[in-house]
Amino acid sequence: MLDLKGYGWMLWDGVQLTLLVGVCALAVAMCLGLIGAWGKLSRNPAARMTANTYTTVIRGVPELLLLLIVYYGTPTLIQNTLEGFGYDIIIDINPFVAGVGTLGFIYGAFSTEVFRGAILAVPKGQIEAAHAAGMSRLQMVRRVLLPQVWRFALPGLGNVWMVLIKATALISVIQLPELMRNSDIAARALRLPFTFYFAASLIYLSITIVSMLGQQRIEAWARRGVREI
Repeated sequence: MLDLKGYGWMLWDGVQLTLLVGVCALAVAMCLGLIGAWGKLSRNPAARMTANTYTTVIRGVPELLLLLIVYYGTPTLIQNTLEGFGYDIIIDINPFVAGVGTLGFIYGAFSTEVFRGAILAVPKGQIEAAHAAGMSRLQMVRRVLLPQVWRFALPGLGNVWMVLIKATALISVIQLPELMRNSDIAARALRLPFTFYFAASLIYLSITIVSMLGQQRIEAWARRGVREI
């Protein structure tokens, strides 16, 4: 057993905040992913260009750099702009909001590709049959498309979640007291870097293993009644 010298509560607090950030960021990512997938598959050139630009930017810019731009760069940009109009206002961004928003924006691009692939996996014949049966576009999406899209997207979304939960460690650079930040504080306070960083690695690994088991159960539930060909 690792001796955390009474600092175990800090790691526990960090785990709770890490999971909260991860869940909130995943919700944002899925919303952006659905919008991005619609844009990529849209017949509207502007929507396709916007969605393609979004995913291209995310692939080309490091995650840490985007986080620093949002947390440190955006307030400065807004303040300088307001000063140009004669307003002297101090702008500050909450680190939780910045972290969730940035991670959600980043992994929304990956979710876009997951949802795009899931939509394309739905047999076109079923969509044509829905239209032939007299369903409106909204009814077809709600009754035919979405139930199958979620089933096809689950494996990819599970992978997005497991990568995202590890990426929450990046938020430590903006002073949010999540698992990595609290582990670092405890390690420096007691001069036991191996003990606390190793404990943090075990916690991240445990979250990943539990997530994998949960993903398998959810996928099995989603495939119930589906005949494998």
